[in-house]
Amino acid sequence: MRAAVYYETGAPDVFRYEDVPDPACAPNDVVIRVEAISIEGGDTLNRLGGPMTSTPHIVGYQCAGTIVEVGGGVTDRSVGQRVVATMPSGSHAELVAVPAIVTWVIPDGADVVAAACVPVAFGTADDCLFEFGHLQAGETVLIQAGAGGVGLAAIQLAKRAGATVLATASSDDRLERLREFGMDHGINYSRPDWVGAVRAATSGRGVDLVVDSVGGSVLAGSVQCLAYRGRAITVGSAGRDPKPFDVSGLAMGNHSLTGVFLGAEIANERARAMIGRHVEDVAAGRLKVVVDRTYPLAEAAAAHAYLESRQAVGRVVLLP
Repeated sequence: MRAAVYYETGAPDVFRYEDVPDPACAPNDVVIRVEAISIEGGDTLNRLGGPMTSTPHIVGYQCAGTIVEVGGGVTDRSVGQRVVATMPSGSHAELVAVPAIVTWVIPDGADVVAAACVPVAFGTADDCLFEFGHLQAGETVLIQAGAGGVGLAAIQLAKRAGATVLATASSDDRLERLREFGMDHGINYSRPDWVGAVRAATSGRGVDLVVDSVGGSVLAGSVQCLAYRGRAITVGSAGRDPKPFDVSGLAMGNHSLTGVFLGAEIANERARAMIGRHVEDVAAGRLKVVVDRTYPLAEAAAAHAYLESRQAVGRVVLLP
């Protein structure tokens, strides 16, 4: 098979498009012929400096396609089914072998490109808002990086749950595009007093919950946006800011800070059912996936560079 691989971590130009061995199908696996690859934020971080589990290394958390082989221990999947799958690595390829337990069947007639973008983004957003964030109808939530995949998912899910939704993005134009998904107030985080803007939008009270995928100094600002007894969720460090967060600031407002990692939950029954519902909702048009741009798999370097430029609204997808 062909795959986008690299022999060392670094900038997007480390990618090479090469022939590599086809994946083997273990007893509890399925092999998928990949039709769409959603580039996740973690994919770019791993390519920049994450662990390499093989040489050459195939990066990538998520893809969708058609099952072409089923392991002997698998009873609930069959050849010919279209599925979306998650994995520790390997999505940037024409074929991938994954445990059947981390695949979700795509409803007949659904768009495989949209389905490829669902599990990590919508599953992460759901866990941040509800399982760990305890968001309730009538509360106010701030979604950092609202134009990203997790951000767009969180905006829709929070609005559907009856919350007032604030979101940040790097420009007024990007913010304007978020209104149709349920954003009530947009905050341009490129301006120096974005914390003050959040406070002003909430009449000085602050927000009940923040979902922060940026980390570093932005996370410190997120906590400053909280109302008394507000909750902050930290879910990654997309901002690549190494500055540590000083937890002593939580005490004065009786604030809480929770770290969320979907990967630790994704194979359990609760998370699998939750993600399955989101796949069905996207297929039925009840939730929307935004695909900003697609690239051929051979142009993985250009696709990663574009995603890292922070121009995209929604997902960047590779097509083998």
